[in-house]
Amino acid sequence: MSHKPKLLIVEDDALARKNLQHILEHGGEYQVTAASGGAEALQLFAKKSYDLVLTDLRMEKIDGMQVLEEVKRASPATEVIMLTAFASVDSAIQAMKRGAFHYIAKPYKIDEVRAQVAHALEKARLTREVETLKQDLRARDGADNIVGNHPRIQELIRVVAQVAPSDSSVLIVGETGTGKELFARALHHASHRADNRFVAFNCAAFAQELLVSELFGHEKGSFTGAHAAKPGLFEAANGGTVLLDEIGDMPKAMQVKLLRVIQEKELTRVGGTEPIPVDVRIVAATHRDLASLVEQGVFRSDLYYRINVVRLELPPLRWHRDDIPLLANHFLHKHAERQGKDTSELSQEAMEVLMAYEFPGNVRELENIIERAVTLRAGGRLELADLPEEVKAAVNAAGQKDGKGRLPTLEEKECEYIKHVLDHTGGNKTRAAEILSIDRVSLWRKIKKFGLEP
Repeated sequence: MSHKPKLLIVEDDALARKNLQHILEHGGEYQVTAASGGAEALQLFAKKSYDLVLTDLRMEKIDGMQVLEEVKRASPATEVIMLTAFASVDSAIQAMKRGAFHYIAKPYKIDEVRAQVAHALEKARLTREVETLKQDLRARDGADNIVGNHPRIQELIRVVAQVAPSDSSVLIVGETGTGKELFARALHHASHRADNRFVAFNCAAFAQELLVSELFGHEKGSFTGAHAAKPGLFEAANGGTVLLDEIGDMPKAMQVKLLRVIQEKELTRVGGTEPIPVDVRIVAATHRDLASLVEQGVFRSDLYYRINVVRLELPPLRWHRDDIPLLANHFLHKHAERQGKDTSELSQEAMEVLMAYEFPGNVRELENIIERAVTLRAGGRLELADLPEEVKAAVNAAGQKDGKGRLPTLEEKECEYIKHVLDHTGGNKTRAAEILSIDRVSLWRKIKKFGLEP
């Protein structure tokens, strides 16, 4: 361990407590704290983390079993060794079932105590290492599916890694096809909830009556056709993550029920009376302007603030065109491998058309184009002829407007001009804001929006 292990002794016999503390402090290997009973031990544990707890079993008021349960509930990685003068097989089995590392009967041998402490600490170290590796793998698995070198995409990947370990609600905003579910899954895989379910639910796909039943479940006989009780998606995802896609289309009556789940961490099934506790992380996604919907009275402001704790704004593909070759090749290899094809590259002409296309369907549309081309081709390089006719026609039509290529969008011209002004001022944002006749905060937002950070 990189730190000196912290041990907590819980013993109501003063002499026994002092002797055990002396045994464990000898050699200076450990930081040892001693508590005179269960109540004091739990107070200490609430304020400070410990690697190992050694507790007497028989104590007044709060006994060793209660200490064991509370320690394991608060910190599953902390190991607990039980000590007692009343050794019995039954109590040993009970302690082990509740998570104790070992059970030592008094009077104990000094070497035995030291050996069991060393073994318990080694197990705690390995448990922490395994958990760290699992978290690293989860983060890598989630982030590896997000492809893009543009500064804005890299910043989003960094925020996902930073936010994932928390339970904060996340709102993902972006046009259709920008990868909102992909980022939601990355958040889930990089979180401590990764071993539990990730459930994606499209709020725009159901009428309100079905929406309530799907999300909250129903009891037997609660409506015609309800022949059996059925848990909803929130219950199915308990301990995991729920993505509420297109939350801007959720009926207002449903918004009240969702707010209760977030605030109270409980729900009531359709036709039910008993509240059911649920522990889920909420990730919401939308292509709509929720702030505008709040102003219109269509979306509840209290729900908006609850889900908008952390906000991820995904840029449309036309804002990071430099990523098109990277994405196209990624999808090419992905679908060629799935279909057992030897297709491994795109021709220069095909790539030029993709680079010039507007992609109203964003990254999802690009993947669909590549998947279609791979499916219809026997193998070899993808050529211009393999691209859909509507894509080539759209690029040709745009090129005819100015005689040489597509017309840039207003956002692209704005981005280009802001970049020009920043280059002109040597990166001086105060001077750049003056030239652009906007305040520094607005300029900062546009720099973030267009990925112009150095």
